[in-house]
Amino acid sequence: KMTQQMRDLQLAQARKPPGPSSPNAAKRLYRNLSGKFRVNYTSFDEGSLAGRGEKEKLRKSYLFQSNAALFEAVELQDLDRVQELLKQYSPEELDLNTPNSEGLLPLDIAIMTNNAPIARALLQAGAKESPHFVSLESRSLHLSTLVREAEQRVNELTAQVVNEAPNADCSEKEKQLKAWEWRYRLYKRMKAGFEHARVPDAPTNVHLSVASSSSVHVTFWEPLSVNSAVVTKYKVEWSCSPTFSPPLGEAVIDKLKNLHFTIQGLVSGTAYYVQVSAYNMKGWGPPQTSVPPFAIPSNWREYDGRAPRRRGQAEALDHLLGQVKTVHQHCVCHEPCKNQPQSRKHSVSKSLKHLFHPGSKFLKTLKRGLYLTAIFYKDDNILVTHEDQIPVVEIDDTYSCLLMQDFLWLTKVSCMWDEILWLRQCVTVSQSSCSCILQTRFKMLLAISQMQGLLGIQDLGQIFFEPVKDKQGNILIVTLKEVKTNQTFESVRWVPICKLQTSRKSVSSPEEPTALDTLLISIQDKLAYHQRSSHALSPGLYLGYLKLCSAVDQIRVLVPEQLPNILCHVKIRANPNISREEWEWLQKMASVEEPVPAEPEAETSQNHLYQELQVAIKELMTLVNIPLQEAKDFRLYSQEVLDFGGQVSFLLLLPPSDDVCTAPGQNNPYTPRSGFLTLPLQIFELGEER
Repeated sequence: KMTQQMRDLQLAQARKPPGPSSPNAAKRLYRNLSGKFRVNYTSFDEGSLAGRGEKEKLRKSYLFQSNAALFEAVELQDLDRVQELLKQYSPEELDLNTPNSEGLLPLDIAIMTNNAPIARALLQAGAKESPHFVSLESRSLHLSTLVREAEQRVNELTAQVVNEAPNADCSEKEKQLKAWEWRYRLYKRMKAGFEHARVPDAPTNVHLSVASSSSVHVTFWEPLSVNSAVVTKYKVEWSCSPTFSPPLGEAVIDKLKNLHFTIQGLVSGTAYYVQVSAYNMKGWGPPQTSVPPFAIPSNWREYDGRAPRRRGQAEALDHLLGQVKTVHQHCVCHEPCKNQPQSRKHSVSKSLKHLFHPGSKFLKTLKRGLYLTAIFYKDDNILVTHEDQIPVVEIDDTYSCLLMQDFLWLTKVSCMWDEILWLRQCVTVSQSSCSCILQTRFKMLLAISQMQGLLGIQDLGQIFFEPVKDKQGNILIVTLKEVKTNQTFESVRWVPICKLQTSRKSVSSPEEPTALDTLLISIQDKLAYHQRSSHALSPGLYLGYLKLCSAVDQIRVLVPEQLPNILCHVKIRANPNISREEWEWLQKMASVEEPVPAEPEAETSQNHLYQELQVAIKELMTLVNIPLQEAKDFRLYSQEVLDFGGQVSFLLLLPPSDDVCTAPGQNNPYTPRSGFLTLPLQIFELGEER
């Protein structure tokens, strides 16, 4: 009979419905209802159920069926079915870590039959081993009991089938006999798998790095050997002694999606040794020490005690802006504007309810002048007026030459859409000064207010990095904003972009398209730029390439089209932190006039960084189409590490000082391949801030 411990376990599972009357029942349930498992219980018509109690009963029935089906799929080694059930149901719905009537969990069956793919799928879903197997002896005893009871049941049924005359009861007993024979073979296979298994080998590629001034990060791979049982957890240990005596701490990792661990709360400047070991059903394997063997928590700023560049700057700017507003609060310029258009009262609306109403003052055609247009898009659709026009308002009909300084000023204003009225009131006082610049900028603010009022929304989005111009003297400043909510609008509609492009009747010739036609033709490119400019880099340390080119009125920076808010770059490693030792080594390299490529000592963090930089530089030079032999004249920016939020950091690779910025008319011998563009430096800086 089953041991008293397992009998107590069965009694403890009061919340779990009783199992099938025979081992074959779950298989029949799995086969007959496999099609129904693809339909979630919530798809039933709730109106047809008698009440909440009946619906809950039906729900529990379906969850029990899914649990039985999972056990059956694991026993039959049906990986596809296991993955389907894990995707369809949550671990709680599957009762993933509740033992069945035999005291086993799905993961127990998978690892004891040595089915590594199913075991890994279960582990990634959060499956555990049975906590009742507290020792090797208890697991062995339980398996022996299952085999003995199954064998006994097979013998009993065999005798009954042989001795009884053929009838309906005999036919049913034959089915039970086949089921128990199959169960007997399964238990024997599990018992043999357990007996032949051995403890796992040590993990491989155990790499240690400095994560911060108070933490280190360890990554590792699975053991190479495939002859031992499936690894179900890992143990990370750390100590200040290379012999790990005494140990300082340990952590068990049983979530195996990502094999890494960060050891927090360490003392800066102290060396810590780390080792990792693996565990399977036979116990813990031997530990593997890390490479390098120790790490010292630190950060590059500790080299010279440098404070973060932007510490307190945002707060100081907010405080300064508050002071300016306070000074101007009672100024005459903040009296209500008498000449404010009636549509201005709609600007306080926080929705797009009144977007493009028939009384709006959007323009249909362009005359010679400067205009503002706002593009709102969702997926492949664009929001248009009731006349199927992209919204355009006039800034100045006498302004035919947009100065770059005015445009760049407007891009900075786009960071303060909610403060436009206040800015207008401040500029109003200066109108009497006959300053063309102030007059133009006041008209820009007036056009923004008009657009906000007509749209009923404050945030107009991001300004595209260059205006759209035509030969008729029209200039379009374009704002872009993605609408992600499923909001309904009145008096307007979403129009597919391709339909708008084909249905618009052009009034210009293909040789000389108007600014609006040019905008429609290139709108896909502009939307792609807008989406890409909001993408963020994954955490890590990057090598960036700084290349500038100057014009008469601006400096532009080279960026990749796929990520225009970041310099051309390649990833060095996943760890963004530069340790004090690594930064000290970089400083020594930078101080040598003719650096000789001398490798640091093996198995040190400096050596790993040296190797990573070699790979990254080769990759970056290929990316920007610069011959590798020219890289010997390049240098790393050694004044600081560029830090973006603590999760992304950059080392900069600079061309020779004479080639950092290409002057107008100067020949650039190395032209990047396609996939790059140059942005005005101020636009690039705003993109980084966003």
